[in-house]
Amino acid sequence: MKVIDFHCDTISKLMDNRGMSELKSNKFSIDIQKLKNGDNLAQFFALFLNLKHVKDPLEYCLSMLDKFYMEMEKNQEAIALAKSYDELINNKKKNKLSAFLTIEEGGVLKGEIYNLRNFYRLGVRLMTLTWNYPNEIGFPNSKKEYMEKGLTSFGCQTIEEMNRLNMIIDVSHLSDKGFYDVLKLSKKPFIASHSNSRFITDHPRNLTDTMIKELSNTGGIMGINFYNRFLGESNISKIDDMLHHIKHIYNVGGIDVIALGSDFDGIECEVEIKDTSEMYKLEDKLKKSGFSEDDIEKIFYKNALRIIKDI
Repeated sequence: MKVIDFHCDTISKLMDNRGMSELKSNKFSIDIQKLKNGDNLAQFFALFLNLKHVKDPLEYCLSMLDKFYMEMEKNQEAIALAKSYDELINNKKKNKLSAFLTIEEGGVLKGEIYNLRNFYRLGVRLMTLTWNYPNEIGFPNSKKEYMEKGLTSFGCQTIEEMNRLNMIIDVSHLSDKGFYDVLKLSKKPFIASHSNSRFITDHPRNLTDTMIKELSNTGGIMGINFYNRFLGESNISKIDDMLHHIKHIYNVGGIDVIALGSDFDGIECEVEIKDTSEMYKLEDKLKKSGFSEDDIEKIFYKNALRIIKDI
């Protein structure tokens, strides 16, 4: 089964282990060999940063961008940047993996819309508007007092410009009010790249049933996150918990809203799917639970392909 995963933090891991780890092969959940073994079609690589840990978010993001491109150059026979649906298909014809470049933390823009355009020119095609801290775009769901605070005026401008540039808007981590602001403002589908169901696991990082319905109605998707705290109450991330969320999301929003957003290399807990080569374990569980081949294909890659093509 082909796989498209909307979120991983592998570049951050490589940055933290510079000189010791490479994308070709490493001890993490994602490397090129694991992607091949898992029949991965495309992996979205996040340039993630913690605003509290860096002096200049823009400068640090650019250093991560350089690391990403260095890894692409070193492994150009096996993997290539994709900036569009057509480039993904072209990479597939060449028997290459596709890497989509994303930003996880809109604070890297430093409140300047030209930085968004420049990142687009450098290959970024998706941006997660916030992480766990307020930024110039809006507020996260990390604290209760943030949940009813929406997008700033710059955040509204960012949505409009991302629509114009055909960039994917990602509302994972965004406040509840921010979600509805994006829903109102965006003229194109948007996504929650790595978020689960709040009805099943009452965590503010997850989406309410109303959000799931609205996301589905606009043609958007949500990627199932493998983090145990977003899945259930176990100390490890269980496939049965993933299945529980998928079934509920299916019942609320339909099959077309479900995708994969593992958060590999950004989560520290033990996962029954220990790396990207083991996605077949979820496929097997879905089959045993009565999901059709067509349904599983949509979850694993076809819904993602649709979003990439449409946006």
